[in-house]
Amino acid sequence: MNKVIVIGCPGAGKSTFGRKLSAATGIPLFYLDMIWHKADKTTISRDEFDARLMEIMRRSRWIIDGNYVRTLPMRLEECDTVFYFDLPREVCENGVIERLGTDRPDMPWVDTEIDEDFMEWVRNFHRDVTPLIENALKSYDRRVIKFTSRNEADDFVERQSLLTQRKNFCADPS
Repeated sequence: MNKVIVIGCPGAGKSTFGRKLSAATGIPLFYLDMIWHKADKTTISRDEFDARLMEIMRRSRWIIDGNYVRTLPMRLEECDTVFYFDLPREVCENGVIERLGTDRPDMPWVDTEIDEDFMEWVRNFHRDVTPLIENALKSYDRRVIKFTSRNEADDFVERQSLLTQRKNFCADPS
């Protein structure tokens, strides 16, 4: 596992998982939202976004957090592992609400109130976006690990952390 994408509904816990996985493996983490969005809530151009994304994907190791379905095929082409968060809608909605007022490393601003358009997108994610993700996943022969709960994701990171510790211990010549 060297080139990883983390996808799924907003509020599912993708960014938290990405941070934990990066800490457990030492693989650098990149947030698509931090590339696309500016602090003033405007965005960069698609061409600039794609160029920055391609620059990241030229690295030998990376974790890329975010959906951005338009660029999913190019990321699937390059990755070796996909972590797909398929959690219930209510869990995702609550995740969005729980992070209000929180400074997050995956966004260049702090949301202090509910954005109704964004919440509507979250409510309709399973209907509108999940089929696009699942169709894209069928087109590539990649290792896909699907989480249906945050506990599954936490358990995976814990196992990965133990494996990394064991690997580092075995490699230590002292």
